[in-house]
Amino acid sequence: MSLLRLRAVLRGPGGLRGPGIPWRIFRSYSSASTKEKANRNGPCERTELLEVLKARAKQLQGSNIPEVTVSKVELAALDNDKYQEAVVPGPKEKQPIPRAQGNGLARSSTWAKKLQKEMYSQQPKMKQELPSAASQLGLESQAKAEATPNTRTMKSPKIPKMKATTAWNQSSGSPHNKPRVVEVKGAEELKRPQRMPKDKSNQQVLQQTIQANLECFLFLQQAEEAERYLLLCHSSPVKRKVLDVGAFNIVMRIWARKGCLNRLDRLFSILEAAGLQPNLDSYATALECTGRSQSPPKAILRYLQQLNSSGFHVDELFQKCLFEEDEKEMVLRAVRTVQPNYQLPPPPSTKICKSSLLQDFYSRETMGSYPKLDFSVKELQERFQQQLEMELKNTVTIESVEAAKPLTPQAIKARELLGTLRSQWRDAILQALQSSKRSMARPKRMSKYNVLYPYLCLLPDEEYVDIMLQILNDLSPQGESLAVLARELGSKVYDRYIIQRKLHSGQLEKVQQIYESYIQLLAKDSQPKQYLPREYWEKLVAEAGFGPSLNLKTCSWPCVLLMRLGMHMLELLVKAVKVPRNILNRRLESKPIPVLYHVYSFYSNWQVGLIRPHPIFSQLVSNAAETTLTFNSSAMPMLCPPVPWTSPTFGAFVLNDTKLMRFMDDTTHHQLLLEQCPLVNLHPVLDALNQLGNCAWKINQPVLDIIISIFNDKGDEKLDIPPPISEAPKPPTPPGNSSTWSKSFKHEVFLCKKKAAEMHSLRMDALYKLSIANYVRDKVFWFPHNMDFRGRTYPCPPYFNHLGNDVTRAILLFAEGRPLGPKGLDWLKIHLINLTGLKKKNALQERLDYANEIMEDILDSADHPLTGRKWWMDTDEPWQALACCMEIAKASRSPDPAAYISHFPVHQDGSCNGLQHYAALGRDLSGAASVNLVPCGLPQDVYSAVAQQVEEFRKKDAERGLKIAQVLQGFISRKVVKQTVMTVVYGVTRYGGRLQIEKRLKEIDEFPEEYLWEASHYLVKQVFNSIKEMFSATRDIQNWLTESAKLIAQSGRTVEWVTPLGLPIIQPYYRSRSTVLNCGMQRLSVKTSNSSQKPDTVKQKNAFPPNFIHSLDSTHMMLTALYCLRKGLTFVSVHDCYWTHALTVDVMNQVCRQQFVALHSEKILQDLSEFMLEKYCSSSSSSTEPIAHWQKRLKEQLSNVPRTGEFNLKQVMDSTYFFS
Repeated sequence: MSLLRLRAVLRGPGGLRGPGIPWRIFRSYSSASTKEKANRNGPCERTELLEVLKARAKQLQGSNIPEVTVSKVELAALDNDKYQEAVVPGPKEKQPIPRAQGNGLARSSTWAKKLQKEMYSQQPKMKQELPSAASQLGLESQAKAEATPNTRTMKSPKIPKMKATTAWNQSSGSPHNKPRVVEVKGAEELKRPQRMPKDKSNQQVLQQTIQANLECFLFLQQAEEAERYLLLCHSSPVKRKVLDVGAFNIVMRIWARKGCLNRLDRLFSILEAAGLQPNLDSYATALECTGRSQSPPKAILRYLQQLNSSGFHVDELFQKCLFEEDEKEMVLRAVRTVQPNYQLPPPPSTKICKSSLLQDFYSRETMGSYPKLDFSVKELQERFQQQLEMELKNTVTIESVEAAKPLTPQAIKARELLGTLRSQWRDAILQALQSSKRSMARPKRMSKYNVLYPYLCLLPDEEYVDIMLQILNDLSPQGESLAVLARELGSKVYDRYIIQRKLHSGQLEKVQQIYESYIQLLAKDSQPKQYLPREYWEKLVAEAGFGPSLNLKTCSWPCVLLMRLGMHMLELLVKAVKVPRNILNRRLESKPIPVLYHVYSFYSNWQVGLIRPHPIFSQLVSNAAETTLTFNSSAMPMLCPPVPWTSPTFGAFVLNDTKLMRFMDDTTHHQLLLEQCPLVNLHPVLDALNQLGNCAWKINQPVLDIIISIFNDKGDEKLDIPPPISEAPKPPTPPGNSSTWSKSFKHEVFLCKKKAAEMHSLRMDALYKLSIANYVRDKVFWFPHNMDFRGRTYPCPPYFNHLGNDVTRAILLFAEGRPLGPKGLDWLKIHLINLTGLKKKNALQERLDYANEIMEDILDSADHPLTGRKWWMDTDEPWQALACCMEIAKASRSPDPAAYISHFPVHQDGSCNGLQHYAALGRDLSGAASVNLVPCGLPQDVYSAVAQQVEEFRKKDAERGLKIAQVLQGFISRKVVKQTVMTVVYGVTRYGGRLQIEKRLKEIDEFPEEYLWEASHYLVKQVFNSIKEMFSATRDIQNWLTESAKLIAQSGRTVEWVTPLGLPIIQPYYRSRSTVLNCGMQRLSVKTSNSSQKPDTVKQKNAFPPNFIHSLDSTHMMLTALYCLRKGLTFVSVHDCYWTHALTVDVMNQVCRQQFVALHSEKILQDLSEFMLEKYCSSSSSSTEPIAHWQKRLKEQLSNVPRTGEFNLKQVMDSTYFFS
């Protein structure tokens, strides 16, 4: 198993290496000597080389495959005005390796020769032109086709002349790409109209692609090309079915900007002839064109009359349409040509959220002025300009915190060489890109890349080169998956294109203008204002009147398109970037060799394409030991307060495109739901996100410096500071050559590589976080927030934020300071003891007393963290404990501790928060007592209670003579059952619970190994029984939710609900399918899972209970955030852990309890039942007879809402340990 594969597994999807992170940093610093490195790396490198050669051998063995006859061709979604390309449904994940047919031994010499030849030279790229038969038969819109998995193999197919179209493009270095042949019966069959693909997924992707292509033409102002493409789509039976009025509107907008009314009139006629009705945007575009061309009143009146006859009013043009640049002014000019006294409609009156949970919050009578930041108007303007400059540059390069080695002559020479090479590579890539674009633009040239030409014109050529060079600089020495790199390249182009659209549409100038006024709400030297950030921004937008709309709708590019664009750029990169072979060894010839090469690796029986850098390049980068890291600007904290969220498409960063709701690739249903939801219903969620994002932060510099010093001194695993890769275990010395290695030796080498990969991954994670923290060490910064599909909130910058681990949280402070007040110092001490984990079962007063007893250790930790008694190191959260020790020391030594200005966040944690929500939903008396909803002198520990209940069951079984119950005597503890109890609420199954318990039992040295399976099986059963007995209402609710979701999913629908705050939620679990893209270097299997597929019944069913509870805990957090704002508190959260200043802990605790009681006083389950009955069981949802049976079952299930117990919710108000 290669190190790359391990890294990919450990990292997971999207894992540690985010966009813009240079892998070269990974190898830059090591305390090992050159000899040690050589000894350590020798066997690893030989193993990896052997694997690559074996993989290549397997690949070439599979190259002698009979050609295939294709029985069915599926139309591709990716198309252009010259052709329609075919894609085929592929395997679930990746393509299986073709097995060699016939006598493999007889053929072995062929691939052996290929392998030997390939080791010394690079195969030249072979290109095969599309056969002339295709163009003669008029197949310009269907240039390629590829086989479906249902193929019939033939030993020696005979292809009739002129009766077959070859459907492949032979690729370089990839003999696996075999010719596939489409048999046809003659020209007549090829001329038949194409049938509409039944797969809704293909229709959706095709529609997205057409819209994306047209938007490219709009951006490039290529009116003729856009219209030609639209008419080509209109003439195709397949594409015409997915054409909507929006596609026509895009082309009409291009002509409108040019003032060509006759061309626009023509499109209106085609639109109506196609059976489509013009919408409001169509009329806005027509009127813009008449205004721009100063058309006679007759033409304007014609469109205004048509608008009225379609049921629209002229006012709606200005109320509902989105405009760019001066489009709004042109529409108004047209209207005033025929109605000189026409006045724009007044801005719509502000709608107030009607939720009973927020009546007090939105009441103007109780609304105070919005809290000010400690910055003047001028300072905030300067910060905004800094943020804007950073986003316009797209990337930020910062210094790494890793200690640089002394700059050796070798490093200086390597850096000079790299600088020269990069300059040459830039020129070579630019030349290759321009050459590629020229060949694409050549008229009547049939190329499979023609579809990409507009996408390569969206940005200046130099920007594409920058993107490709960034990918090259960031590439790991072990290489990266071709699919990952292609997707990353395509996404980077899309992100920059969106920024360019915002610049071209005039949106940036308008945002700048409004932000300058928005600062008045926040600046300390401006008048207090009784507005929320969202309300004030909306007011300023309404006052601005003309100019572009800020909520520009952009069409996201389909995954297939992103992959194709990325693959083309990757091919240019591989082709253009070369290095002299003798650059590190002058004795070799100076022949230029590619810096990147394409190889295959194998995961079980699947082959995966990789791009790997040449060892010469990796060595050069290692020798240069460069000390910078490059991040995308969206990965950095903001240097000014975020732009407030005002809609699902606008908020957070100034320019970077950010979604209100995070969702998986190609899953657009969430965005549609949010856009269809009345905006007033989203106000509470938007206001809560704005409140979390407006919290200003700064760095705790003394703690950061201590962490960096340990990080650069080989780390410390006990303190969660990962050691460098040089501290990884050394592989054993290899015995003889690789053919004599035993299985145990190979396994030992594998374990060493696995450990090294894990250490490498953790080290890089820490490096990114500490480097970003060091970069903003003297700055005040902000974390804009968005949410997942359940409503759980997250900071947008992915690496460094307060959701991180102990190290990250310890170096963050509130930028705003507040005096401790009379009880603040006590809360700091209690918080410290909470962080140690030493007094979980003790009362708050006992924790405070304990802190006072060990004051000497606390002060010693603060004064001598690395040389004293080091008490802080033996705690659950050592770095946060150290930071708290330092804060307590400063406060207690100040002349007046109550007046000491503290920036330190104090946390209050929910007590098994998921079970708290279940107990409140079911009014479960015994469950409520177990999770601290009931007032009690001491905190209740639900894990200990379950362990105690399980022990009672065990005793009874042991007395009855059950062997496993007797074996388990003395082994049942809180630790053994904790994880399972914690995850039961989030839907863990008995199978998953058994694995959790087995893992805990394995950690007990004394436990007999032969009983592990039986014991874990017995215990998981008893844990579930205990929870069922202690939380009877909880299990009833969970079962009701699960069964309801199962019936909904079996009916072919996805599970949807609306949170008590009005946020619409849909579960994004669909069956996935793969589409195979035949790209230049290799075929790519693109897995898609979107709303056009059938729902995944198992995931829909199992995920509903935990997702529903998560949506409730996010609702509780948002309510707390909003009401804390009304009380003037600083508030942030890490899901069910709430942070504020020591001064305001008591107020936050009160608000937190009030909002929990208010939330659960709503009829949550009853409302859910009514919503689902209306959505899934109303007569309008379906009228066909076969569905009646499932509807009846579902109706019975949903109507049978679980009964509730006798628990009095108001008791939560007096429960000290509900959150503590």
